[in-house]
Amino acid sequence: MARPANDSPLEVNCPQCAKRVPWLPESTYRPFCSKRCQLLDLGAWADESHRISGSPPWMRPI
Repeated sequence: MARPANDSPLEVNCPQCAKRVPWLPESTYRPFCSKRCQLLDLGAWADESHRISGSPPWMRPI
């Protein structure tokens, strides 16, 4: 994520809704655009809709 040549703030896509979000300290929920998108993402992790593939380290054979 390099800074644009014209010194405008870096913008990223909200992981939930893809809205453009400036990457600034004032952007409270970055990389999310809002508290709603942040909570929707957290809920997806909590109900295991989002997950990291593979087995946990304690379940792998030695």
